[in-house]
Amino acid sequence: MNSKKVRVRFAPSPTGGLHLGGVRTVLFNYLFAKQHGGDFILRIEDTDQTRFVYGAEAYILETLKWCGLEPDESPLHGGPFAPYRQSERKPIYKEYAEKLIADGKAYYAFDSVEELDEKRKQISNFQYNYATRNLLKNSLTLGAEATQKLLLEGVPYVIRINLPFDEAVNLTDMIRGEVTFNTNQIDDKVLLKADGMPTYHLAVVVDDYLMQITHAFRGEEWLP
Repeated sequence: MNSKKVRVRFAPSPTGGLHLGGVRTVLFNYLFAKQHGGDFILRIEDTDQTRFVYGAEAYILETLKWCGLEPDESPLHGGPFAPYRQSERKPIYKEYAEKLIADGKAYYAFDSVEELDEKRKQISNFQYNYATRNLLKNSLTLGAEATQKLLLEGVPYVIRINLPFDEAVNLTDMIRGEVTFNTNQIDDKVLLKADGMPTYHLAVVVDDYLMQITHAFRGEEWLP
């Protein structure tokens, strides 16, 4: 255990009521935080507005209160890292996405849905990655001048992560121990969607960093 104050979070999407599996996850986080004198944060991940259910957030908060698992920080309780709804943090995600572009870690992709569908027909098991990105319409292939022109014209785009070719990524997991995977196993995930909303991949990392989250309880499926 490191010397930093323990901070954990439960980050549901407001798509309905809190099911038993969600309460179980809350319990793990809550007990871990309290065991180590830390904080338990509730963050609402409402970036997918198509699945938003009115009243779901209030129901989640009500359920946690009934279970005796109230958060130290949340949209209701406030806190030093507000706002705690991702839909209210769009400018923050845009700033970090553009910083990644400036650092060469991400890029603008202007491909339309139709163009990507065509590539899927042409290429078996198509993925937008190191092997295909040079065939597509993005800021890596277009150059700075053409990219700026498209941006000024208001052409829709997404921002994708620019994963390096064939590099080992190492991390230490408290349960699995040392974990290593190769960047070639993963495609260039979309970080910022055309509507300006972040995907989970960007929002969760930015928020965990800014909210000083020290431990994340995740399912096995989040490891490659």
